[in-house]
Amino acid sequence: MAAALLTEEPGDLRPVGVTDLDDLRVFLGEADLTVHGIDSETVRLFIERAADGRIVGSTGFELSSDGAHALIRSVAVAEGRRTRGAGTRLARFALDEAARSGATRAWLFSRRSGPFWQRLGFVGADRDDLAAALPDAQQVRRFSETGQLEHEIAWSRPLGDECERPTGIAVEATADRERRTG
Repeated sequence: MAAALLTEEPGDLRPVGVTDLDDLRVFLGEADLTVHGIDSETVRLFIERAADGRIVGSTGFELSSDGAHALIRSVAVAEGRRTRGAGTRLARFALDEAARSGATRAWLFSRRSGPFWQRLGFVGADRDDLAAALPDAQQVRRFSETGQLEHEIAWSRPLGDECERPTGIAVEATADRERRTG
């Protein structure tokens, strides 16, 4: 079975529909990611399915009420497909879609995958700044209600023109802005 997982090609990335939600809850739960709010109309999620119908990848985002900020969420890859660039591809898809939707800054919570997100240009951010930028986002509301927010690690990066810059330049630009405003 493991050999089949490694040789299967993923299906097309497509928007999550109502009939996908139960499978997605299981998939995200297995990846130890929050499932709260995945059925909200404000959350835009995408999945890949293998030929046998299993979800093998997911990604998504939620925009702030003014559309300027995007909370990247639910980026997950099936265990047999990790370390082969699938996570990077899925994360970039969400970043590109958020930018196409008008967002100029991406945010996310991650306590375990900081180095992965740093390779994509994210830098550590203040979780209260994230919560202020996206107060109505499903994860922000849930984490605030349960007290989990104080335990989360926030990350941020610009979108749009700066999205195409190499990671080091984006990190330096963010550090320069923080020094000027800090």
